[in-house]
Amino acid sequence: MAAADRLVIAVCQMGPVERGTPKRDTVARLVSLLETAAARGARFCVFPEIALTTFFPRWVINDPAELDACFESDMPNPDVQPLFERARALGTAFALGYGERADHSQPGDDPRHYNTMALVDDQARVTGTYRKVHVPGTIEPVAGLPVQHMEKRYFRFGDKGFPVWPLLGTRIGLAICNDRRWSETWRVLGLKGAEVVGLGFNTPVQLPDYPEMNHLRGFHHLVSMQAGAYENGLWIAAAAKAGVEGDVPMLGVSTIIAPSGEVVAMTTSQGDEVITHDADLTLARRYKTFFDFATNRQPAAYEPITGQTGADP
Repeated sequence: MAAADRLVIAVCQMGPVERGTPKRDTVARLVSLLETAAARGARFCVFPEIALTTFFPRWVINDPAELDACFESDMPNPDVQPLFERARALGTAFALGYGERADHSQPGDDPRHYNTMALVDDQARVTGTYRKVHVPGTIEPVAGLPVQHMEKRYFRFGDKGFPVWPLLGTRIGLAICNDRRWSETWRVLGLKGAEVVGLGFNTPVQLPDYPEMNHLRGFHHLVSMQAGAYENGLWIAAAAKAGVEGDVPMLGVSTIIAPSGEVVAMTTSQGDEVITHDADLTLARRYKTFFDFATNRQPAAYEPITGQTGADP
């Protein structure tokens, strides 16, 4: 793969997808966003986490049919085929978040599958999939909270690490929502040579269990990615589900961040919106040279990063 110097990146933010919305209607919105991005010259488009359905971990879903409809056994499948066909015609690669029913499971089995994002090349072939590593929330509802977040009820921790794939003359990695708050995410992707990272997220504006952080939601969202981009020489393209979905106001603030840590594009709405940037890939390589991992990293000093979970008292 010959290295490319530039890549036009698009972030395709979505407004709300309400519970029970037919997937064909949601996919039609994705196709429209893709077409807008391609018309602006984008070669790589990033869609949000759980893009095909509402963010269902807000609820305990007891109806097997409704729950099964939240997951995809195959990618692509008939529901999303219009998106794949249009992407092939446009020659546009994309990353798509969805709930994955893993190969080993069948309808009616343990419903904790994976929160997944697929990387699809410019010929509409699935290059690889990433499964969310940092799965937050609870298995059961928390008494007294007006908004629940039960990702652990439905998703296992990702078991693929943080893969990176050669595509479009660069190296692309993926991450999902809570992953962005963990410095290990960006470091591993940087060490694997990623130059571009696509991230999808569904982030509520308020944290009922940590209300003192509510006014910092946008700041925390950005600062974690800006630091990760700068410290690892990464272009980061982060796509939100925005607006009020399931009576929950979502953050939005979809963005594209340069390896310098600078925000170079950001959405201005709470609905379906496309932002693009002509990314200079040589900038990613320049920042990697500046940090010079091969000479300056000292892995022997970092043992707690992989040797323990909780902080020392």
